[in-house]
Amino acid sequence: MSARILVVDDEPDLLELVRFNLTQAGFQVTTATSGREGLEQLKNAAPDLVVLDLMLPDVSGNDICRQIRSDPSLAELPILMLTAKSEEVDRVVGFELGADDYVAKPFSPRELTLRVRAVLRRRAGPPAAGSIIEHGALRVDPDRHRCFVEGEEIELTAKEFRLLSTLMAKPGRVMTRERLLDEVWGSEITVTSRTIDTHLKRLREKLGPAGDLIETVRGVGYRFAE
Repeated sequence: MSARILVVDDEPDLLELVRFNLTQAGFQVTTATSGREGLEQLKNAAPDLVVLDLMLPDVSGNDICRQIRSDPSLAELPILMLTAKSEEVDRVVGFELGADDYVAKPFSPRELTLRVRAVLRRRAGPPAAGSIIEHGALRVDPDRHRCFVEGEEIELTAKEFRLLSTLMAKPGRVMTRERLLDEVWGSEITVTSRTIDTHLKRLREKLGPAGDLIETVRGVGYRFAE
């Protein structure tokens, strides 16, 4: 089930822009145009993350953040501050009150989506220990950051290892280039989809025959063989 996002902002155009882009990214999105409305929605049905504008007409984003963190039922709710204020002191205050991340206006919809996903990943925590992944001659140990082909260790870069682990964790499932960028590079928004192709070419070369397990789905992305 996709994550549920509550967006609280009093600017109708921006609220619709954020709602549209997060919905397109696969999230379930609800909106509120005031602090009180946002708090009411939080009490009725807590989302998985809240995107919260700092400058609201009634209750400030900082006050809402403070109320969320003081409520035992909402204390662990991830908060991403969205605001026109970009001064360091404003960011520091937000973080001290418990915000997980801070995006200053104007922002790109892609950056916001990446940051939302990054916050949700961090809150989800690391994968379970001992989660060794094996497929034929290929064996990956995420905890020790080691990769073996037919018992011989293969030296991979951090990004190559992350790419391989991400694909192997979902065998048979097509991963778009956009999804791989989000999963592996996170908020590093300077990279492009071409980066994925370059890294996967090198990864396949290092894996030798086992590299054939990474299949190209033309016009879409990549898939690890079932």
